[in-house]
Amino acid sequence: MSSPKKASAGKGFKTGESIVYPAHGVGKIVAIEEQEVAGMKLELFVVDFEKDKMRLKVPVAKAQAVGMRKLSETDFVDRALKVVQGRARVKKTMWSRRAQEYDAKINSGDLIQIAEVVRDLYRADTQPEQSYSERQLYEAALGRMARELAAVNEVSETEAVRLIEENLNKGPKRGAKVDEEDEADDVETDASADNDAAAKDEAA
Repeated sequence: MSSPKKASAGKGFKTGESIVYPAHGVGKIVAIEEQEVAGMKLELFVVDFEKDKMRLKVPVAKAQAVGMRKLSETDFVDRALKVVQGRARVKKTMWSRRAQEYDAKINSGDLIQIAEVVRDLYRADTQPEQSYSERQLYEAALGRMARELAAVNEVSETEAVRLIEENLNKGPKRGAKVDEEDEADDVETDASADNDAAAKDEAA
């Protein structure tokens, strides 16, 4: 067990460092403290999430197991921005099922998965407006992605949102024709399932 003097760093993380916690996004380690629990000393990361005005205490020994990680490298951020430039891939399943999948991606802590949600739920001005629940999930994903980009690039969250939106607008123009192309992409993505369906249609 580390002594209090050495409790400024643990498991590769250190005080003052920004991290990503899957369920809450970007936070900052403000301290590493020891507490006695059931007669045992427990070392804890004290993590502040400024946006949510929340403080979380994460056992040092379990930090990696719960998915706490360092901020993404700049090349990984660039990959995420490339993802939002792509065509939306929307599965033909009930919204409630898709919403659960989007929520799981947002809370995975994985920047690429979060970028996929931003890409899939983004609506251009020429498209029908999002439903309330779609908008909520889109804003949650956009916020998570923007906060990590802001921390990595050392810019404001507003600037990070602007950067993401610029990359969204570099993607295929979204409209009726693009939706048809997206459906073609879905066929390629789920090739085996769609091929089976096509075979049945031909047989019919």
